[in-house]
Amino acid sequence: MRRIICLGDSNTYGYDPCSYVGSRYPEEVRWTELLRDSETEVINCGQNGLCIPTESQYSLYRALVQRYVPVDTIIIMLGSNDLLEGENLDEISEKMAGFAQFLKELVPNTDVILVSPPTMQYGEWVPTQELIERSDQLGRVYSAISGRMGIRFADANDWNVTLTYDGVHFTEEGHMAFASGISKKLKKNTQY
Repeated sequence: MRRIICLGDSNTYGYDPCSYVGSRYPEEVRWTELLRDSETEVINCGQNGLCIPTESQYSLYRALVQRYVPVDTIIIMLGSNDLLEGENLDEISEKMAGFAQFLKELVPNTDVILVSPPTMQYGEWVPTQELIERSDQLGRVYSAISGRMGIRFADANDWNVTLTYDGVHFTEEGHMAFASGISKKLKKNTQY
């Protein structure tokens, strides 16, 4: 059985921004669940509000990942909350490169896919063009990190992922589009 760990924020967790109590979309909607089949185990480690971990937090992820070893693939999609908290692209790049390197060393020979989230849109959480432009540049930043580190890269902008009224979170259709896109990426054996 293939085992995939998904590390991400609320879009990996499956947060439903239209719910009144901060609940999740149903399992049959979440992209992580849509990857699951009789030959694939998917461990969803998404957390609402999660930023890219810093070195002081690595021990938490060491314990988390080692609990599930052996792992075939780790999918990382983070960075949106870092942008929303005002971090610049250089800070995000440094943190993501460090975290990806940590995971590569922790589980050698595991396929790591670094995913750039879809570009934010004007909405409840996204009031400025500057924030949209910075989020649009994450793909370039993450592609460069992936190339340097020899891990795979995927840009969710390639998959027509629709966002809700807040400009950040996936719609139900967005989850389905993301699942379709990442499934194709998982089937490819190309390195980058």
